[in-house]
Amino acid sequence: MRRKSLPDSSLAPPPSRGGAAGESEKQDLLLLSTAIANSDDLAPFVRKAFASGRPDSLLQSLRHYVRSKESEIEDLCKAHYQDFIGAVDDLRSLLSDADSLKSSLSEANSLLQSVAAPLLSSLDSYLEASAVARNLAAALSSAHSCVRLLDLCDRANDHFADDNLYRALRAVGSLERDFLLPDAVPSAALRRMLQRQIPAFRAQAERRISKDFSDWMVHIRVASRNLGQMAIGRASAARQREEELRVKQRQAEEQSRLSLRDCVYSLDEEDDADDPLSGVGAFELTPLYRAYHIYQTLGLADRFRQYYFENRKLQLTSDFQVSSMTPFLESHQTFFAQIAGFFIVEERVLRTGGGLVTRMEVDALWETAVAKMVSVLEDQFSRMQTASHLLLIKDYVSLLSVTLRRYGYAVDPLLDVLSKHLDKYHDLLLSDCRRQILEALAADKFEQMLMKKEYEYSMNVLSFQIQTSDIIPAFPYVAPFSSTVPDCCRIVRSFVEDSVSFLSYGGQLDFYAFVKKYLDKLLGEVLDGAFLRLVESQSLGVSQAMQVAANMAVLERACDFFFRHAAQLSGIPLRIAERTRREFALKKSRDATEELLLSLLRGKIDDFMLLTDSIIWMGEEPPHNGNEYANEVIIYLETLVSTAQQILPAQVLNRVIYGVLSHISEKIVGLFLSDLVKRFNGSAVAGIDYDVKLFESFAENQSHLFSESEEAGTNELKLALAEARQLVNLLTSNNPENFLNPVIRERSYNRLDYKKVVSISEKFRDSSDRLFGTFGTRSAKQNPKKKSLDALIKRLKDVS
Repeated sequence: MRRKSLPDSSLAPPPSRGGAAGESEKQDLLLLSTAIANSDDLAPFVRKAFASGRPDSLLQSLRHYVRSKESEIEDLCKAHYQDFIGAVDDLRSLLSDADSLKSSLSEANSLLQSVAAPLLSSLDSYLEASAVARNLAAALSSAHSCVRLLDLCDRANDHFADDNLYRALRAVGSLERDFLLPDAVPSAALRRMLQRQIPAFRAQAERRISKDFSDWMVHIRVASRNLGQMAIGRASAARQREEELRVKQRQAEEQSRLSLRDCVYSLDEEDDADDPLSGVGAFELTPLYRAYHIYQTLGLADRFRQYYFENRKLQLTSDFQVSSMTPFLESHQTFFAQIAGFFIVEERVLRTGGGLVTRMEVDALWETAVAKMVSVLEDQFSRMQTASHLLLIKDYVSLLSVTLRRYGYAVDPLLDVLSKHLDKYHDLLLSDCRRQILEALAADKFEQMLMKKEYEYSMNVLSFQIQTSDIIPAFPYVAPFSSTVPDCCRIVRSFVEDSVSFLSYGGQLDFYAFVKKYLDKLLGEVLDGAFLRLVESQSLGVSQAMQVAANMAVLERACDFFFRHAAQLSGIPLRIAERTRREFALKKSRDATEELLLSLLRGKIDDFMLLTDSIIWMGEEPPHNGNEYANEVIIYLETLVSTAQQILPAQVLNRVIYGVLSHISEKIVGLFLSDLVKRFNGSAVAGIDYDVKLFESFAENQSHLFSESEEAGTNELKLALAEARQLVNLLTSNNPENFLNPVIRERSYNRLDYKKVVSISEKFRDSSDRLFGTFGTRSAKQNPKKKSLDALIKRLKDVS
């Protein structure tokens, strides 16, 4: 490397007269000489000289530098002259060699030129052709690139026009991948066009697919409602098939219970559609999946997933709105069907959407929906005051639960709401039944029901299993009950069916206990209470009270049917239901009705007993055919029995006749005790004895109605007259004093009260020529029977 030299002071120009200007020129010369010595660029000095307008000064400085160097060269040459002379000689010798070499080279060049001229011409042509070929190849490559680029653009536009956005975006992706590299497109204009249009194309594709997705969101909301209605409808149809199958099973069980020879076997075809929505054309998810695929292609999958979830959440929130202008009873099916369709769609998207939604998101939406539905049901149920409205909504909610449970959703909170309102529903149902029963009782005239056709008999008798014989009667048929019985049976049966309908499919597995509890409440409180109010209203006559009593006997058979029907609908064996049977639920009203009937009959008997005023208590001869009242009572009783035995069961009729005869017996004893009867004689007792025999004969004639053993029936009814018979026997006895014998009294006079015997015996008188003719006189010779009666009276007074 050349070493830079310092400026030589010997090269400085002589001082001039200029003073400061001379110093400046001297300084410039030193700098110039230093630059030349160092082989530096002199351009700055030249520019400075011309810029300052003093080029002559620079030229002078350069000349001065040359002169200084020439003197140095001269000194150097002088110092090395010999060497230089030798070198010059060598150069001269080399020069001659160089001339010969030059001539030989010239000759070789001439020869080469003459030989290579054609080759050079060919080479020039070749190079020119190669350049043209390269240009053409580059042009063809550029043209091919442009053609492919334009072809991709055209295909992208065609696919976009055909709404084939995925292929359009694939074409755009190829453009971006292959033609946006620095040297991929020969035309800068095309490259700028691509850089500008590709984002715009993708934005346009996103807008179009967003519009399609928005249209699908509008469509799927309507489709979801139809979808939910269809799914719930299929669940309802499946439930109906199950109910029909259970009915067939019950019929088969009934047939097998009655006879094994008439069993009919049939093959039921099952509907093999596992998916309740198989074949539903309105359930279309292709636009959704297409939009999701396009967003994935655009690299915006996460944004679309969020967008989809937020929009579906808004739709669900909108579906929760319950219109205050439309009654919930009218809008509940649409409300629940919309929610059901929404979650059916979400379940399908979860299974087939490729990660569009997650289980956690769907569960979050479902929890929100369940909370809202529970809130709506709580609010609506609290407002409802009609049992049928509650049942309608409950049925639809249970169908909704069945439908959505098949898709894996937890529906227990909905079923809990139904169970929570179980008591309210039955309270409303009991209230409805109470109103209907009161209306049925108010509308009934309590006359025997006439049935002209067999279907009426089937509808009013066979359907409640209250027939007394399996033989279909001849028509027209007069039933032993009034219209109240089938009306109340229909009300109770409807109650049982509505109760079972509310309890079934509501989460309870064994709900017969609930049905039985509410059925007991209906029978024991509502129906029994209605009949009690009817009886206590004192608005019934004898025939009406008798008809009510007959109705109660039929209702007793109907109650057995009600519990069997409840057991069958609840799906439990009849033997279990019969094992838990209770006593007759209408026992209070039945007893009150019989008591009312007896009270009315006693009143009738009392009216007939007014005829006892015509009895001659101290007559000479007893009446030949008994007293008038007894004949009238017998005629009335025979008429009563002939009517009552057509409608009243034997047990009820037995109790009624027994009660009437007991009352007659009491009235006969009361005649002797009456203050109006001061005394009586044997003729009057003989007449009363004849009357009692008439009543006993009547009892014997009716005994075949009440017992398989005629003797047992006779004894049972005749016991009702025991007090009157024992009193007459005592008064006609030869030894009345036997009454004091405990053994005889227990055997023959156990119904008599000794106080009554004293009072009646004191009134007994007789003529002197008869058995007790001197009874009560002071004759010295007394009849033994009178003596015995006096002793009886005395002993009984002593005891008292």
